[in-house]
Amino acid sequence: MWTYHPELLATPVPRYTSFPTAAEFHSRIVPADLANAIEAAEGDVSLYLHIPFCERICWYCGCNTGAANRHQRLSSYLDALHREITLVAERLPASARIRRIAFGGGSPNAIAPHDFVRLFDSLVLNFAIDNPTVSIELDPRTLSGGWETVIGAVGATHASLGVQTFSQRLQEAIGRVQPIGMIESSVQLLREAGITSLNFDLMYGLPGQSENDLAETLDRATAFGADRIALFGYAHVPHLIPRQRRIDATALPDQQQRFAMAEQGYRQLVQAEYQPIGFDHFALPQDPLAQAAQTGQLRRNFQGFTDDQAPVLIGLGASAISKFPGVLVQNEKNSGRYRMLLSQDMLPAAHGIERSADDQRRGEVIEQLLCQGRAPVNGDLLAQTADRLEPFMREGLCRIEDGQLQLAPSAVPYARSIAAQFDPYRQHSPRRFSSAV
Repeated sequence: MWTYHPELLATPVPRYTSFPTAAEFHSRIVPADLANAIEAAEGDVSLYLHIPFCERICWYCGCNTGAANRHQRLSSYLDALHREITLVAERLPASARIRRIAFGGGSPNAIAPHDFVRLFDSLVLNFAIDNPTVSIELDPRTLSGGWETVIGAVGATHASLGVQTFSQRLQEAIGRVQPIGMIESSVQLLREAGITSLNFDLMYGLPGQSENDLAETLDRATAFGADRIALFGYAHVPHLIPRQRRIDATALPDQQQRFAMAEQGYRQLVQAEYQPIGFDHFALPQDPLAQAAQTGQLRRNFQGFTDDQAPVLIGLGASAISKFPGVLVQNEKNSGRYRMLLSQDMLPAAHGIERSADDQRRGEVIEQLLCQGRAPVNGDLLAQTADRLEPFMREGLCRIEDGQLQLAPSAVPYARSIAAQFDPYRQHSPRRFSSAV
């Protein structure tokens, strides 16, 4: 189905959940930049709330998260988050309407159910909420009784479970042990709470993982009736994520084995009647994500592939990123400094980048390539990238026709690498990203 061209996958590339990527963020972005962007927002706006805590930290995880074992630290963080909600809401124009609310982390269920309810109530009291789609990421290891009431009460319809693998041997190898019964009870709890779009996060490329391991995990995920499946390649970058040093790097599959696993997962999920979404997501035909792909409305943001059409995404919480047409802004990553800034009634903006007209144009091309498999390219943009695209075109992975760059069906594992040819920052950046597959 796919042909392996190692030379075209040799260069690590970003996942392009934004453009420019976070690797280009700088510290010249200040709170006033965020305030100005919020005050200029209008129409549909999405909110993302970051809870940077987990009860148990997984060895592989690259998220900005810490252990939720100190009550005072957790309590003071939530106080700061409530203050940030107030400060942002005061600046958001009355014409803006909140149509989507996403909770991520870390693990939102690392906080107590009543604290989560208080957080949601704060959003309702401060923002103009307009029948929003509510989603939440969850850790099944700590999804206890009581959460079904909370999830139902806030009207959440979308949830994502961090499953990764059903193999106990592999769970032990990555520091995330969760028996199958735990997943079963979590799925039952979420369905009873009203979740209609349930995602499983799964991984390939784990230490000691075989094709049989992956096949069994995919079989179990589909048997559980997951509406969506995100199949990620494990990114082993211990120089960036020190906790990954606990993982046995000598047992990791090589790039060709990773390529074979990605192809196997794609084939198996398509045979199970999931629609492929972009390069690493899959959804049942009736799911909103699959419908967005079918109608050309698929988008990509910091949560990955999405059907969210809002031009503005405001991130709340330490390290959360806000996306506006003209600027990307990241909050202070360190939760202590984040709390300190908010104690002084300052928006916690610390990093980011202005998006020039050229950035916005290139960002649209990259997003369309990853979401629709084609994008209009002509004039100077085509002239600047033609030489870099030539190796991919020579192998039949893409072609230019009627002013559009079109990816071939077999180009799925090369999509990010092709998109990267439109990223001028990649030509000079020393930052090393994860494997292209």
